[in-house]
Amino acid sequence: MPSKNRITSLFNIEYPLIQAGMIWASGWKLASAVSNAGGLGIIGSGSMYPEILREHVQKCKKATNKPFAVNVPMLYPEIDKIMEIIIEEGVKIVFTSAGNPKTWTKHLQDHGIKVVHVVSSVKFAMKSEEAGVDAVVAEGFEAGGHNGRDETTTFTLIPMVKEKISIPLIAAGGIATGKGMLAAMVLGADAVQIGSRFVASPEASSHDNFKKMVVDSKEGDTILTLKELAPVRLLKNKFYEDIQDLYSKSPSKEELIELLGRARAKKGMFEGDLDEGELEIGQISGLIHEIKPAEAIVKEIIQDFENALEAPPFI
Repeated sequence: MPSKNRITSLFNIEYPLIQAGMIWASGWKLASAVSNAGGLGIIGSGSMYPEILREHVQKCKKATNKPFAVNVPMLYPEIDKIMEIIIEEGVKIVFTSAGNPKTWTKHLQDHGIKVVHVVSSVKFAMKSEEAGVDAVVAEGFEAGGHNGRDETTTFTLIPMVKEKISIPLIAAGGIATGKGMLAAMVLGADAVQIGSRFVASPEASSHDNFKKMVVDSKEGDTILTLKELAPVRLLKNKFYEDIQDLYSKSPSKEELIELLGRARAKKGMFEGDLDEGELEIGQISGLIHEIKPAEAIVKEIIQDFENALEAPPFI
């Protein structure tokens, strides 16, 4: 592993490996464990009330003296309070998503915070660079959770984004191994962001039922759906079958919203209802077979990366 590159220097971390800020999974325990292992841990604020986020940030600061970040979906209803807490608590890195990067980037940077924006297309990567962000995450549609409408795969998206921007680039979606990390970096990424693999860890705050379903899943068990609302990749379960039944009747957007209801993701991923819950996870879950500590996951990925880097060329 090279000692420094653009991302490790930007965040002052050991490895160019970032744990995604996932709702109902990425609390202070996971973020601090990944940061302590040499990556960049991220607290996912999307499933937290403002004061809950403050508690997680404070606990994370006690659990690690390494850099960590907070992910903020910009559709969050109380985003002003979230940003205020981030600044008050001295968070140094923020990943924004699902919104216009111009809205908060300068304000955060004026408080000494590095800003990274998550995108799913070349167009929005370029807009993010114009907005002045410090780096972008380009996420392919293999990723779990909410996703881009264009269904561009990670290994198509990364080189196309790399061609158009000059700021550091982080690859996300469908990466859970060191070999995948190396492949993304060969295509132009400076680092990778990994979500699904860290769900299958004791430190993830998601329910054990959900973690077990992730490690039991196979290729083809996830699907991208609900594109009329906000495209989301989830595991197939009873809730997914209910969506399919409704689609067979050519539903209106309002009918889809009614079926989705409220707190569907919390019901599945946090409370462990595997029938009625929304179980967000990436396609790479078919390659995840074991729940293991976050530190062990980081070490395994880096060792796999280094082994792949040292392997003889194929030609």
